[in-house]
Amino acid sequence: MTSHTATLTIDQATQLVAHLQSGPYDLKELPYARISGAKKDLNVTLYLSGKLVVQGKGTKDFIEFVLEPEILGAATLGYESTLDPSLLDARIGVDESGKGDFFGPLCVAAVYVNKSVLNAWKTVGIRDSKSVGSDAQILHLNRAIRETPGCQVSVIAIGNEAYNRLHVRHGSVNTVLAWGHARAIENLLERGPLLNPPPVRAISDQFASSKTTVERALMTLGKGVELVQRHRAEEDMAVAAASIVARNEYLQRMKNLEKEFSMSLPRGASAAVEEAARKFVERHGAEVLPRICKMHFRTRYRVLGEPEPPQNPWKKPAKTSHQEK
Repeated sequence: MTSHTATLTIDQATQLVAHLQSGPYDLKELPYARISGAKKDLNVTLYLSGKLVVQGKGTKDFIEFVLEPEILGAATLGYESTLDPSLLDARIGVDESGKGDFFGPLCVAAVYVNKSVLNAWKTVGIRDSKSVGSDAQILHLNRAIRETPGCQVSVIAIGNEAYNRLHVRHGSVNTVLAWGHARAIENLLERGPLLNPPPVRAISDQFASSKTTVERALMTLGKGVELVQRHRAEEDMAVAAASIVARNEYLQRMKNLEKEFSMSLPRGASAAVEEAARKFVERHGAEVLPRICKMHFRTRYRVLGEPEPPQNPWKKPAKTSHQEK
């Protein structure tokens, strides 16, 4: 056993921080991490979300002799599926990559898992892509997912020109994302007998105020599967796998864009991204920008010297008459 994830309460997180600070750990700073410590054969990282990731050959000993008795106060290792049998249900996990990146496409992945797939992944280290430290590790985990017998993968990559057309047409990132989720789910379900047994549900992160946004986009086969949207859905193994597959697709397509235009394209939407966009416009012209970026980002207006549209403050959706009843 070389990896383990858990979600800690506030009190448990406080106890873990105290343990790492007082023990023989080399502490280091990581993005989105509250604390991260390492020693021989062991890396322990607690993220701001409360998610704990343990890695290395010393994982099992850390769980049995530190995490369970000192932090959790309960023996849980190996009993997850006994305590919650639904963890082994055949299901589809869906996630996306590139939504918050100015450069590059929006990639959506759907991954089908069953009991044998989940058991095969117990020691592989499948986890949310945001907690994976390098592009090389993303590539490795993506290959492991795709090569697992019984696992099925579907990827929808919405290139920038298509993404920009869809966004103009629908005026909403969530609508574009809902279509991508629905299409990825439908593509898997079309494989019929390869999904053995059939999935009982499809799980994704809650990116819209209501799951009806995705339900409306689902096609004939998709409407026969229970749709579950929840916050921190990447804690589900199927969704974590989808996040890795989607991120790998995004990274590979970004490499292709960088090669095509012979320049580095930073991730995210930072000052470095804005500077890279200005250099791109100088070299290739403003008319080429829609081929590599999401044009509704405010970065576009600053780079092209255009007036930024007013920001619309978020308002809680009004209740419908049906909801009020």
